[in-house]
Amino acid sequence: MQIIGIIIGSLIVVVAFNLFLIPHEVLSSGLSGISMLLGMITPLNTGLANFLLNFPLMIIGYKMLGKKFIMNSIFSVVIVSIGLYLFPVVMIAHDTILSSIFGGALTGLGVGIVFRSSGSTGGFDIIGMIVSRKKDFPIGVLLSGMNAVVIVISGFLFNWDSALNTLVSIYVTGKVVDTIYTDHAKLTLMIITAKGEKMREHLLTNLYRGLTIMDGVGGYSNDKRNVLITVISRYELNEVKNLISEVDSTAFVNITETIEVMGLFHRPPPS
Repeated sequence: MQIIGIIIGSLIVVVAFNLFLIPHEVLSSGLSGISMLLGMITPLNTGLANFLLNFPLMIIGYKMLGKKFIMNSIFSVVIVSIGLYLFPVVMIAHDTILSSIFGGALTGLGVGIVFRSSGSTGGFDIIGMIVSRKKDFPIGVLLSGMNAVVIVISGFLFNWDSALNTLVSIYVTGKVVDTIYTDHAKLTLMIITAKGEKMREHLLTNLYRGLTIMDGVGGYSNDKRNVLITVISRYELNEVKNLISEVDSTAFVNITETIEVMGLFHRPPPS
C-alpha cells in the first residue's frame, strides 16, 4: 500500500506542476520550485532538473536518515522527475490566481499522500532534516527561510506578481499538507516486547532516534519484558510500526501525542 500511495501522490504533484503552476510561471516550494525555475529559464527539462538536484541529497540522506524513509523518497523523486519529463505542460486554466490556489492545493494533496506513505518528495525536507540533526536548528524556521529564497528569486527573475502568486501557492500547499498529515507533530511510543535487544538494534539501525530501555514484568504472565520508549515525528510512524512488526508482531505498542519535547530530540552522536 505504501508503494501505491507514493505513486499516486507523486503523479498528483506532476499534474499540479504541469497543468497549473508551470504554465503561469508560478513556482512550488523547495527544490521543486528551483527545478521549475531552471526549466523556465534554461533548456533543461524540469523533470531532469528535479532529479539532478535531488539525487545528491538522497545519497546523503540515505547515509544519515532512516533508510526506508529515504528509499521511499528516492522512489517518489524518480516518479515525479519522469512524470515531469514525459507529461506535457498545458495551460488548462487562464486565471493565474485560481491556478496558483488549485495548483498549490493539488501539490499539497500529493505531498501529503506521499508523507502518509512513509516518504517525501525530497528537496528542502531532506536538507531541513539533515541540518536540524547536525545543528539542532528548528526545522520549521529553516524550511520557511529556504522557501522565502525561492519567492525572492521568482520576483527578481520574473515579476513580483509571479512572486506573490508563488507565495500563495506555497501557503496553500502547506495548509493542505497539514490537513492531510501534520508531519512535524511529535509522538511518544512505548514498546513492550520480549525481544528488547533485537528491537533496540533494529530501530537504531533504521531510525535516527534515541531509545530509553527499562525492564518490566508482565502483570498476568509474570514474564520478563523490555519497555522501549522513543519520541518520533508523525511522518515516521508508519515506518516505525513496520520496523516493530518485523521484529515482534506481538509487541504491545502505546502511541500518544507529545505536546513538547525538551532536550536532544535526535539520537546523540557516539562519544
